[in-house]
Amino acid sequence: MSDSEAASHPIAADQLKALEQQLDELVALTKTLGVENRALRAQQKSWSVERAKLLEKNELAKTQVTAMIARLKSLEQS
Repeated sequence: MSDSEAASHPIAADQLKALEQQLDELVALTKTLGVENRALRAQQKSWSVERAKLLEKNELAKTQVTAMIARLKSLEQS
């Protein structure tokens, strides 16, 4: 091995270690983001269910108020 090859070899090893560390960090970040993503999707689903229930309750309340108004109007006309 020539002197120039020996001199470049440690740099390549350092670069390889740095790259390996970056890959490890990316793998860890990917796992973290996957867990976070699943949690957010579960939360979104829960909120969608809650929203649907609230819309249904709102519609029921609107129907009941409309019926009460109609009854009051009919009582006024009697």
